[in-house]
Amino acid sequence: MQDQTTISLVDAISPEHINNPYVIYQQLRAADPVLWDERMSNWVVTGYAQVVAGLRDNRFSAETFMVDASAFPEEVRNMLGSTAYALTRQMLFLDPPDHTRLRNLVSKAFTPRVIGQMRTRIQAIVDELLDKVQAQHHIELIQDFTYPLPAIVIAEMLGVPSEDRDQFIQWTGSFAALLGGHEMTVEMLVQAFQDVSEFINYFRQVIAQRRSQPKDDLLQAMIAAEEEGNKLSEDELLSNCVLLLAAGHGTTTHLIGNGMLALLRNPDQWQVLREHPEQISLAIAELLRYDSPVQLTSRKAKGDLELGGKTILAGQAVLFVLGAANHDPAQFVNPDQLDLRRYENRHVAFGHGIHYCIGSPLARLEGEIAFSTLAARLHNPHLETAQPEWFPSAVFRGLNELEISFS
Repeated sequence: MQDQTTISLVDAISPEHINNPYVIYQQLRAADPVLWDERMSNWVVTGYAQVVAGLRDNRFSAETFMVDASAFPEEVRNMLGSTAYALTRQMLFLDPPDHTRLRNLVSKAFTPRVIGQMRTRIQAIVDELLDKVQAQHHIELIQDFTYPLPAIVIAEMLGVPSEDRDQFIQWTGSFAALLGGHEMTVEMLVQAFQDVSEFINYFRQVIAQRRSQPKDDLLQAMIAAEEEGNKLSEDELLSNCVLLLAAGHGTTTHLIGNGMLALLRNPDQWQVLREHPEQISLAIAELLRYDSPVQLTSRKAKGDLELGGKTILAGQAVLFVLGAANHDPAQFVNPDQLDLRRYENRHVAFGHGIHYCIGSPLARLEGEIAFSTLAARLHNPHLETAQPEWFPSAVFRGLNELEISFS
């Protein structure tokens, strides 16, 4: 195989590079923007143009979620097999026409008009969370703010009790671990699948209640569609409830946490945010680009094809590194510089093509309200830890904690 190199995407989450994986991305892109990663035995795409082209190419399949059942002890295989199958029925891992059918259904809940109607409620949640810590002049941003905010919002959209959010956090963490691209022991895999199985069973019970006590929310709309017949199977209904709650929660958590860290490390940009609140939409786009919550997405080739001058064989896995594309100097001027006034910013933090993040309008709105309010209420914020800890994942990028003091 051509383009062999000792550099690997695996290095991006090594202890010496996890704080700044963009150094590894730059080295991979310099070697070749479409590179065969010998250590991972798949293709790694780091160039912006090549990532965009690949994610728009219907010769690639998103049906990549596979679990080796032999990895599990025999006594748990049957119990977890149905959970593994259900996860493959999520929009994230489907091609048309199933993907189109599911997306058309759910997209009605994420239109700009529907999301805009949530502005007042999101602002109230943000204010309530900050009220609890304002007098302390200290906030652990992840636990006190970035976890509960999106958890409450998406739970209320789905119509499930927000007081269950601590349980959602555990389940969401396990779901993210299954998708996260880092090594897991058999014991860790079993625990993660057991948590996701509980997640699915939680929704199974809620849905059973809804059939006799309907409500006006996203979950009820999905139930109604299933009952129309042959539109949404039970597995599709359950697994996409998990996806919406987990994705609507975790990635927004990372957007706010990663963005706040970037701003505190670039105090001149914090001042830009404070002095120009009218440019908040530009600021959110730049924070998404600068340290993206989702760093990569995977596809597999349906047949032999070419991308970036390289021949990719049928069945080979291809990792499209969104974080690397967002730092490609061929697309962005001074890509490693945080610039909240960046006007030319066609980032791919939400992906690209038919799998473009369906919840992006909600994530942007939550980000705009969160950062506008943080800038107005946290005066002279300072990091209390020089190097906050990142959790190890090639797919998601987020902090375990972020201690901040303010006046």
